[in-house]
Amino acid sequence: MASNVNPTVRRRRLGQELRRLRELKGMTAEEVAERLLVSQSKISRLENGRRSISQRDVRDLCGVYDVEDHRIVDSLMQMAKDSRQQGWWHAFGDIPYSVYIGLETDAASLRVYDPQIVPGLLQTPQYAEALITGALPETAATDVEKRVNVRLRRQERILTDDQPLRLWAVIDEAALRRVVGDKQLMREQLEHLVEQSQLPHVTVQILPFDMGAHPGISGHYAILEFPDAADSSVVYIEGVTSDLYLEKANDVQKYSVMYEHLRAQALNVEASRQFIADIAKEYAL
Repeated sequence: MASNVNPTVRRRRLGQELRRLRELKGMTAEEVAERLLVSQSKISRLENGRRSISQRDVRDLCGVYDVEDHRIVDSLMQMAKDSRQQGWWHAFGDIPYSVYIGLETDAASLRVYDPQIVPGLLQTPQYAEALITGALPETAATDVEKRVNVRLRRQERILTDDQPLRLWAVIDEAALRRVVGDKQLMREQLEHLVEQSQLPHVTVQILPFDMGAHPGISGHYAILEFPDAADSSVVYIEGVTSDLYLEKANDVQKYSVMYEHLRAQALNVEASRQFIADIAKEYAL
C-alpha cells in the first residue's frame, strides 16, 4: 500500500518544479549544466525524476535561477529530502523496475494492455513463479522468490479497502491460451482472474483472436494516472534492458485514444468473464 511519502512521486514533483523554474528563467538545460559544471544529461534526469536529487543540487539550482523566496527554497529542499527516503520496495533489494513500482504505488488508476500474459496485479503466486522462471531462466531461485513476493506486495493496491487502485485491464486471448506452468496451474489462474474481475474497482476485458488487427498490436503498455492534479499521467512501456516512460501530454493522449479503441474492440465485461471461464474449463479436461 502507498506510504505517506513516496520517493518516486516526490522526485517527479520536484523535477517538474525545477523545470518550471528553469523555463521561467529562460534558460536551457545546456546553459544550466554549463553554469554548474555538470553534464546536460544530469539536469535532464533531475527534471524528469529519474535520478535522486540532493539538497545541494536544489540549493545550486535555486541559485542559478535566482530564487530569493526562502519559503520556496525550503519547500524544495524538503521535497529533495523526502525524495531520498526509501519506498517499501527497497526492502526487497535491487528491483529492475523500481521506478514503475513507485509510480504504481501512488497511482489512482491504471489502464493496462497485455498481449502475452496475465497482468502482474492479477496473477496467482504459482503463475507468477512459473512465468518469471520461464522468462528469466538464468535467475537464481532466491531472486525468483523475491520477484514473486514483490508482485504479491504490489497486489495490495487492489486488495485494500482504503482507496484501492482502479484497474482496467485489456488482455489478449493469447495470454489465456499460453500455458504457463501446466494446465492445472492455468485453470487456477483463469479462475482467479474471473474472481478478481468481480471486484468493483477492477475491470477485465478480453480481446479475442477473431478481432484481427487492433491498435495494441505493437505490444504491452500501461497508463498511470494520479490523484494529485500536479502529477502528470505516465505511459509505461517495459523493455528488456530499459523501460520507457512517456509524460508529454501529446504522447499520453495518443496512447489514451489507442486504449479507448482497444476497449471498444474487446468483449464487454460479462462476455469477457464468460470467455475466461470457458477457457478455464478447457484446461480441466
